[in-house]
This record gives sequence, structure tokens and C-alpha cells, in this order.
Amino acid sequence: MSGLEVAPHNNNFGACIRGVNLARPISPETVAEIRNLWLRYQVVYFPDQPLDHPQLERFTQYFGCFGDDPYVESVADHQHILEVRREPGESVAPFGGSWHSDWSFQRTPPSATILHAKIVPPRGGDTHYADGIRAYESLDPVLRDEIDTLTAIHSARRPYSHEGYQRSGGDRRSMTILPSDSAWQTQLHPLVRTHAESARMALWINPVYTIGIKDMPEQEADKLLQRLFAHALQDRFLYAHKWSEHMLTMWDNRSVQHCAQGGYDGYRRVMHRTTVAGEQPH
Repeated sequence: MSGLEVAPHNNNFGACIRGVNLARPISPETVAEIRNLWLRYQVVYFPDQPLDHPQLERFTQYFGCFGDDPYVESVADHQHILEVRREPGESVAPFGGSWHSDWSFQRTPPSATILHAKIVPPRGGDTHYADGIRAYESLDPVLRDEIDTLTAIHSARRPYSHEGYQRSGGDRRSMTILPSDSAWQTQLHPLVRTHAESARMALWINPVYTIGIKDMPEQEADKLLQRLFAHALQDRFLYAHKWSEHMLTMWDNRSVQHCAQGGYDGYRRVMHRTTVAGEQPH
């Protein structure tokens, strides 16, 4: 027995895991158990886990190869760790402050995102998560049938093109964002995604990176997307995650959207982030 203590949240969306020290190597059996819990609850978190860079990298690699993280400068000498930082005097919205699934504009977006809390403000700074599986399952059956075969268009242009970077005040951030003309490229993914491991189906679109629907007029596509966004982001599908120093959280990017919250102006917030490589959605 691994000795893991698991406390699930409502609707089995989110779970707290204790009883393991992630700063030390963990057994294959414990890794397998954590993976199963992650697949079941989609968002899992481990309180009180002080980790240095190599320890965070080791934990990430238990679950696969590192993902490809473009457009943001990585930590020195650790190319797979991004520092999500906001300084007390920053006037722009928090990084990741709109609903999204990480890097959904890639051909093979990450399967997992891992975030480790370094400096947590005394108020605010929560992360909200949205359950794309329950959102899909609760759709009207007629609408479900209508969208099951649709293909969504994803792009990084809104936050990471040079124009999007300027509009979002990127040059006023303490983080180093790396805008590029490559952000104008598009990638097609199924609007309804079948999870590669659990085989559960999820509504897999997001307001930041999903910019249209293949073979559908722009206004019609936008109307449908806005309807689906509103459905997916209802309170009944959300989990508001509160951070504490040294907490590590891992979520399933194949079925979950997330959104960084503000509310901590005047305080510093620092997180270290890695991703696990995923597969092409189908």
C-alpha cells in the first residue's frame, strides 16, 4: 500500500492528496496510483511539498516527457520550467487570466500542467478550473449530436502575436513574453475530444485559443462558440482552487480549462510551471 490519503471534492472534480513526499524519488506503484487519481479527479494537489528545480523536473517526468512551452522565457538553466510571476506594482491582468486550456493551438497539446507555488499572496490569486467532461455530458442531446463531428480552429494569435502582446500590456509584465509571427498559425482539433486514456468525452474549446469552427461562417461559428463557452463555464462545473506555499497542483489539460484569478494587487505571486507532453486530440 502506498499510504496516500485522498480527499475528493464535489462531483469528483478535484482531490487533495497527502501521504507522499515528492522531494524524494517515489515508487512506480505510487506513480501509477497518482496517475489513476489524476485521471479520475482531473485536478489533484499536494500540500506542503517544498521542491527545488530538479525535484520538480523529476516529478514531471514520472508522467511523460516534457511538453513544448513556447512564447514565455524559461528559468535559467532549466528550459522546461516557466516562472509565472506577478510583482506588487504590476497593473496588467494576471498571466493566464482568461479561460484556456494550455497550448491548445499546438498539434499535440500537453496532457498535464503542473504548477508549484513558491510565493503565495495573503489574499486572492486563486485558480479556477472547469470540468469539460461534465459540461459535455450535461449538454442537450440534440446539441451534442450537432457538435460531435465539428472541428474547431485554434490559434495563439490573441495573446502571443505582436499585436496581441501589445493589446494585453505584455511589455508591462515582469515575466518575459516572447511574441512571434508564428502565433498567427492555426491548428484544427475536434470540438469534442475523446480522452486518450479514460475514453471519456469532453467539450474541448476555450475562449483564448479557439477562434472559429471549420467550414462554418464566422458569425455563426462565433455564436455557437459563445453559447458553448457560457455552458462550459457555469458555476456547477467549476472548482475554485486556493493555494498555499509549497503546494503542487497537477491537472488534466485534455479535459480541463483553467483561469488565473487576481485580487492580490500590491503583493508578489510566484509559481513554477512545467507541462507533460500529450498526444494529438481525436
